[in-house]
Amino acid sequence: MTAKSAQRSVALSITGLSKSFAGVRAIDNLSFEVPEGRAVALIGPNGAGKTTVFNMVSGVYPVDCGTIAVNGVDVTHMPSRKRIAAGVARSFQNIRLMAHLSVLDNLLVGQHRRNASIAAMLTPYRLVPSHRWKREALQALAESGLEAYAKENVGALPYGVRKRIDLVRATLAGANVLMLDEPAAGLNPTETNALRGDLQALKARGLTLLVVEHDMHFVDSVCENVVVLNFGQKIAEGPLSTVRQDRLVREAYLGVEEEA
Repeated sequence: MTAKSAQRSVALSITGLSKSFAGVRAIDNLSFEVPEGRAVALIGPNGAGKTTVFNMVSGVYPVDCGTIAVNGVDVTHMPSRKRIAAGVARSFQNIRLMAHLSVLDNLLVGQHRRNASIAAMLTPYRLVPSHRWKREALQALAESGLEAYAKENVGALPYGVRKRIDLVRATLAGANVLMLDEPAAGLNPTETNALRGDLQALKARGLTLLVVEHDMHFVDSVCENVVVLNFGQKIAEGPLSTVRQDRLVREAYLGVEEEA
């Protein structure tokens, strides 16, 4: 570990997390950390518990035992609606943009949690020249190379572009820990490369990523570490180049090469 990485604060800390459904243990005593400005991938076979972890961190599922801390704040029992304010936002594998609205309107909707007062809510951005939120949304699009799509209806855009817009909307909510559910799924190589660049830029700005992804090439290029789950238990943790050599990991997820 370098001196620089040792000084990084922990953005997301999961300690002793467990969850059962109808007596079946879905997550069993899971612990790991994600440093600020870094990316960690949750990998494992289908049913390993990756989505369950996402749902507990985002507040969809209550926690049976263990703790979840975001930027040093215990959010374990915090209502899901308050977790964005605590610093965590989530994107879904199935894009949840509003297809009938423009890209810009979708981004402005994503900023709603930052309404600090009734006055702010009652000030339509269309009636205020150079509204701050509009400027921020357009700047975020420009930084991702998507400014040309600002006035386009989301429903008419290619899938890869919509995926990237969904990511921009998550960042505009003001969170600094982003949970991304299979961000590269369904993308062609060009779109994947563009998304990879977006994520690297977010990390450079200090944002922290927790990623569920099946594309190991994508994981290797974006994430510093991976946490491998199998039947709800952590079986390995570390750089992908290291954990992929682990016998348990190869058997559970990455496959075992037949001996000659």
